[in-house]
Amino acid sequence: MERLNSFIYRLKRSPLTLVGMVIILCLIFTALFAPVIAPYDPFQIDPANRLKPPSLKHWFGTDTAGRDMLTRVIFGTRISIRIGATVVFLTVISGSLIGLFSGYIGGKFDEVVMRITDVFFSVPYLILAMAITAALGSGLLNAMFSLILVWWPIYARLIRGQVLQIREAPYIEAARGLGASRGRIIFRHILPNAATPIIVQASLDFGNAIMYAAALSFIGLGAQPPAPEWGAMISLARNYLQDSWWFATFPGLAILVTVLGFNLLGDGIRDMTDPRLREI
Repeated sequence: MERLNSFIYRLKRSPLTLVGMVIILCLIFTALFAPVIAPYDPFQIDPANRLKPPSLKHWFGTDTAGRDMLTRVIFGTRISIRIGATVVFLTVISGSLIGLFSGYIGGKFDEVVMRITDVFFSVPYLILAMAITAALGSGLLNAMFSLILVWWPIYARLIRGQVLQIREAPYIEAARGLGASRGRIIFRHILPNAATPIIVQASLDFGNAIMYAAALSFIGLGAQPPAPEWGAMISLARNYLQDSWWFATFPGLAILVTVLGFNLLGDGIRDMTDPRLREI
């Protein structure tokens, strides 16, 4: 209870973190209840109303097929949240496991893992993700897989650094002396004490995963039409920017708000969990 009260107290003192949390809760609510909230079918074509500007009937206007843009942006929230959750969850699991064993075992195994991560770090994430997706073939699943493949080294390096500090701590030596197995030491004693930086990084990467997936869809490597994915919608709208400003504006704003919300929350969690950044 004391920790919860302390968390709530620090949360109240960080209005930007509260803003980020509210944005994320609204996004989750929208994703969960998209079929109820959306006024139309996201795939419903109405050629008679193609490229109509925002109005009382279509608040965000319509696209080249007459589909309601508000509906498609709402359903795009569901796709984007699923992308972020899947990519971050699998990246955290894979990268953390590799980093845990690499840092604890050390030796040649650690050396090999770190050299592999160096290879991934030598190429910009988006460029490498583009290359992997192009090799595998266009599609949302391949785009998500490519993001997982290029991001696991971040978590492997991060948790390895934590493990190197923790593994020589007195309580770890005591656990070894009592005959605790390697798995018990890693998952029962080391992982809980190394998890905070992972949580902070994951909260920041959630928005990045959505943004990178939208970028891959924008260049035709991610979600394919007619899927109501924000990056694919902007890609379709880029030829109509001068005459139909709403076509690209609202999906773009959705990406902006989503990434902003997760960045605000991630910065807030970092400030609240890092004792060097807390206000006493």
